[in-house]
Amino acid sequence: MSSTQQLQHLYWRAGFGPRPQDVAAGLSMRKALRQLLRDAEAYEPLAAPDLTHTEPQGVVMSEPAPGYQPVPDGAATTLPDQPLTPMRPRSALRGGSLAAGVPRLRRAPLTPEQRRMQNVGIREAYVSMSTDWMNRMATSPAQLREKMTLFWHGHFACRVRQPAAALSLHNTTRKHALGKFADLLLAVSQEPAMLQFLNNQQNRKAQPNENFAREVMELFTLGRGHYTEQDVKEAARAFTGWGYDAQGNFKFRERDHDAGPKTFLGRTGNLTGEDVLQHILQQPAAATFLVTKVYCFFVNEVPNPAHIEALAGAFRQSGYDIAALVERLFSADWFYEPANLGTHIKSPVELLAGLRRTLNLQFDNDKPLLGYQKALGQTLFQPPNVAGWPGGRNWIDSSSLLLRLQLPAVLFRNAEFAVALKQDENDIAPNLTKTERTVRPGTGTHLPLAPLQQLLGATPAAQHPEKLSAFLLQTPIRPENLHLVQQAALNKEPAEALRTTLISLLSLPEYQLS
Repeated sequence: MSSTQQLQHLYWRAGFGPRPQDVAAGLSMRKALRQLLRDAEAYEPLAAPDLTHTEPQGVVMSEPAPGYQPVPDGAATTLPDQPLTPMRPRSALRGGSLAAGVPRLRRAPLTPEQRRMQNVGIREAYVSMSTDWMNRMATSPAQLREKMTLFWHGHFACRVRQPAAALSLHNTTRKHALGKFADLLLAVSQEPAMLQFLNNQQNRKAQPNENFAREVMELFTLGRGHYTEQDVKEAARAFTGWGYDAQGNFKFRERDHDAGPKTFLGRTGNLTGEDVLQHILQQPAAATFLVTKVYCFFVNEVPNPAHIEALAGAFRQSGYDIAALVERLFSADWFYEPANLGTHIKSPVELLAGLRRTLNLQFDNDKPLLGYQKALGQTLFQPPNVAGWPGGRNWIDSSSLLLRLQLPAVLFRNAEFAVALKQDENDIAPNLTKTERTVRPGTGTHLPLAPLQQLLGATPAAQHPEKLSAFLLQTPIRPENLHLVQQAALNKEPAEALRTTLISLLSLPEYQLS
C-alpha cells in the first residue's frame, strides 16, 4: 500500500474522509495521526441556544409541581409529562444543557392543534441539532472527536422526545469521547435522557426496575454471558434512587435507595451505583467487549482475536484511556493491511458527511439531507432501539442501494428523484401524509472544482478518471468501470467533463466502501 493510500485509509476511518488538500499536503501516516489527535483535544459542545418550545400563544410552559412523581409510559421514549402553567419565555437550551422552563406537558389539556404545534417545535429542534452536527462532521478539524462521538452515539443508543435532554446526552458523550471510559460511563449513566429511556427514574427500593442495570452490562460494558440474572437484580438495587430533577440535573434520592447489602459479580457490601460501575470495569471481559466494538467500527467487522487481546490488555493498563486505545489502533501495522482496506460499508451518516467533506459541497438548503438519512436507515438522535444501529451489511438492501447510487446525480444535477419515508410509530409526528413524508432534491448544491483541479495538477484529461478514482475510491477501480467513466466524460468541456467524471465515480458501488 502506498503512503497516499495509507493516509486516505486513516482519514476515512478516523474521520469522514480526506480532502484534496489533505492528500496534497503529503503528510506521513504518523504525522497525520498526531495532527488528528491534536485537533481532537479541544471539546466544543453542540449548542442550540435559540431553541424554545412554546405553546401556540408563545408562552413557555412551567416546571413540574413540587413532589410530582413521573410514571412509566411503557414506551421509554418520552420524558415525564407535567402540568401546565404559563411563565415568561426563556431559552430551553443553554449551552447544550436542559434549562429551567423546558415544557413538561400533559397530553389532556392540549387541543389537537396545540399538540401539532408542539410536535412541530420539537421536530424543528431535532432538525437543528442534526444539521449542526452534520456540519461539524463535514467541516470540523476535530475529525477524530466527531467520529468517536458518532461511535458512542450508537454505543449508548438513546431515544427520547425532549430535544434538550437528547442534546445534553450528546454533549456528554462528545466531552468524554476521547477521555477515560470510566468517566464517560458514569456521566452517561447519570444523564436524564438515559435514566428515563431505561426506566431508572422508576427504580425504587420498594419496587426495583432492572432495565437500566441490565442494559449497562449487556450493551454498554460486559456483553451477554459475563453476568447472571442475580447480578442484574443486585445491580438494580444499587441503582435505586438514581433519577433527575425538574431542571434536568442528576439527583440521587436517598429515600428511594436500597441501602442493604448486595452481592454483585462476587463482591459483597452496601454497594452504590458508582460501586457497581467501578466493579464492572475491573472485569477483564469489559475491556475485551469494548475493544471488540471499537475494532469492528474502525477496523473490520470480523474481529481478529490476537489484535483484540493485545488492545484489551493495553486498554486496561491505561486505565481505559480511549485516546490511547485509538492511537494504538491507528498506529498498528495490521490496521493498514489489504484485508482492512475498503471493507467497511459506510453508514448513511458517513456517506453523506463524507461527500460533503471530501468535495467541500455547499448547500443553499441542507435540510433535505436529513430526509436522506432516514431513507437510508440512520437518523441521528433517533436510533431504532437501545442496541443502536446494527450496521455493516444491514445498511444495504435493494431500495437503499438504489438511493445510494443515485444520490450523486440527485445532489449535483438536481435529478428528478423523490422517496417517500416509511411511517414510524416512534416519530414525533407519526401520522404525516405520504406527500408530507416525501423527500425531494433541493436546489443549490455547489461543487467547487478548484481543489480537485489542483489535485489533478498537470495530469492529462484522459487520465483524470483514473487519478480521481484513486482519491475517491478505497478499492481499485475495475477496468470495465474505468472505461465507462472515461466514455461518459468524452467530448465535454473541461469543467463539465470533471463534474461528469465525479458523478460517475461516486455512483459506483465501490464508493459505498471505505
